[in-house]
Amino acid sequence: MINQQKSTQKGRAIFSLLARENHGGEASGFELFFALSCLGLLLLLTLLRLSLHLTNLDQSSTATWSDLMTAYFNGLRFDSRIIAYTAFPLLPFIVLQHRSWHRPVQVVYLTAVASLFILLGLIEPIFYREFHQRLNGLVFQYLTENPITVLRMLWHGFPLSRLIVAWGLLSCSSFMALRWLSRAISKEEPSRKSHAKRWFLLLPALLVVILAARGTLRQGPPLRWGDAFTTPSIFANQLGLNPEQTLYTAIVGRLARRKPPLWKNSMAATEAIRIVRQSLLLPQETLVDAEQAVVRRVYQPRSDGQLPVRNVVVILMESLAARYVGALGDSHNITPCFDELSKKGLLFRNFLANGTHTHQGIFATMTSFPNLPGYEYLMQMSEGSHDFSGLAPLLKLLGYEDLYVYNGDFAWDNQLGFFRRQGFQNFIGRNDYVNPVVKDPTWGVSDQDMFDRAAKELASMPRKKPFFALLQTLSNHTPYALPNPLPVPAVTTAGSLNAHLTAMRYADWALGRFFAAIEKQPFFQETLFVIVGDHGFANSEQLTELDLNRFHVPLLLVAPGIQKRYGSFCDRVGSQVDIVPTILGRLGHNIQHQCWGRDLLALSPFDAGFAVIKPSGSDQTVGLVQGNRLLVWPQSRQPLHFQIDLRKHQAIATNPSPEESRQSTDFLQAYIESASHSLRQNTAGIASAQEKTL
Repeated sequence: MINQQKSTQKGRAIFSLLARENHGGEASGFELFFALSCLGLLLLLTLLRLSLHLTNLDQSSTATWSDLMTAYFNGLRFDSRIIAYTAFPLLPFIVLQHRSWHRPVQVVYLTAVASLFILLGLIEPIFYREFHQRLNGLVFQYLTENPITVLRMLWHGFPLSRLIVAWGLLSCSSFMALRWLSRAISKEEPSRKSHAKRWFLLLPALLVVILAARGTLRQGPPLRWGDAFTTPSIFANQLGLNPEQTLYTAIVGRLARRKPPLWKNSMAATEAIRIVRQSLLLPQETLVDAEQAVVRRVYQPRSDGQLPVRNVVVILMESLAARYVGALGDSHNITPCFDELSKKGLLFRNFLANGTHTHQGIFATMTSFPNLPGYEYLMQMSEGSHDFSGLAPLLKLLGYEDLYVYNGDFAWDNQLGFFRRQGFQNFIGRNDYVNPVVKDPTWGVSDQDMFDRAAKELASMPRKKPFFALLQTLSNHTPYALPNPLPVPAVTTAGSLNAHLTAMRYADWALGRFFAAIEKQPFFQETLFVIVGDHGFANSEQLTELDLNRFHVPLLLVAPGIQKRYGSFCDRVGSQVDIVPTILGRLGHNIQHQCWGRDLLALSPFDAGFAVIKPSGSDQTVGLVQGNRLLVWPQSRQPLHFQIDLRKHQAIATNPSPEESRQSTDFLQAYIESASHSLRQNTAGIASAQEKTL
């Protein structure tokens, strides 16, 4: 007790000294409380940044000490901006007469602010580990999609209870610290200043807050997120940001629903369309409706490209990252069944997802329409009700029956509404399974259950008509609801990825079980199987700020005679928008379509292929992969160029000639602007409005 009294007396003496030194011994307790509170919040944000750093140490392995120090310095600048905005509502207290209720209000307000900082700071290390991005628009997308499902996913997949307890304890500690600071200063508060002196103090305080809110002394715009990208290290650049600003930017973008400035009226529409048509149209394709549609054309496949198949089964595998596929060089033995299947089919080794989340992967795969800036959640937006040149409407024109089998709830991502609008009629989802092996309260049944049901449904399809089916897996998604006991050995050598890779190994086992069940069915030898990942996932190898491991997925085509005709491997670059035209080329039908990809097996041997990719969330960065070249175009920053080797997981910065750089940026600009125009004008469908009314 005596020691505590001495400590309190020492604290009061320090505050008394600070008060006397301010303005010749006539300091205001509020100014001191205001300044020390802001410093305390700055320290809090720095500690939360340190927490993000320590929980993602594997990401910082390539960053130098200089990079990390720069990141923390940039972090202080960004944090000062947030604190300045936070402190602005407190400035009027400088000129207000002191009232007994003023200080409690200030303490409660600052506690609420600190509590919000703590909440975001506790969430972000997990978010970053999963997505390699600071908090952004994905937060709102998940919360608005289905809050109950999201809460279940968080509760079962992450240490949510510990985070809540930590948040509560740290928030209470912040309140106690602020209350102690307020009381300690109040006891040493000198006589009140005159009205004129209080106004005199407001001016420099306001100036300091404004300068801090700008974050920079330069003329022009205030500190922006691009100012954090000052080192060669992607992680260090991301570390310099703070979640409050990235989340605020996402809110503004979500409310505005505007096209990002990077893609706004920067190229003449006629020039953009010319470039896209020149790049997409093949010799065996004839352009139609040129005045209305960008790339609507009639496709006449080559006779030597057809395979002896009549049915199509697309298998969209959750988080099937190429980085951990044995047939693509991985040694963890995660995908032995897929590896065995690849010996019977054609494996595309440089294939990319168009986005980094399922809703983008399934959309691009089934509609052959790209993932565009400002339209990342297209299945849920009003534009998602427009016409597209997808697999379902195209094969419906040819008399195909359909089937869509999924582990989960079709309400998620508006899948039921969107795909019913696109032509699907037969859906089997989480509520249609009887006595499943696993019934997860978050997502649904296991991949084993989904594939077993799919095998039965395909076997019962009428033989009179051809069919196409979409089978979508889910077990390789947090919280990884798997059977107990597991039918495969758990992964124990991959550190933080053990659970993820165990789920991936289980999904692979379920895939192998499915093919073993159907290989003797009559339809098997008449079917083209298309196996593709919806997206990859992050690991410690962050290839460029686009994080290519999140895009690199395998594409495997399995069908009678495919290896004899095309070989075992294809190293041409492609993306999910190429799947529909590639399927059409194997069926051999003349058909009118408007796919934003190409038949990858009908290209010239000298065509290295291309892929336009974009991460999900509010990050408007886009990328263009052309052969072994990568163009990364961040929003409001200059394009970056790399030479890449996806199979060796390498990306080396390059400095191409001005002509090469111009050609790449022009094509990327033209592709995005033309597709965006086509979407907004609702001219992306198979036929024109006039043809549909005939």
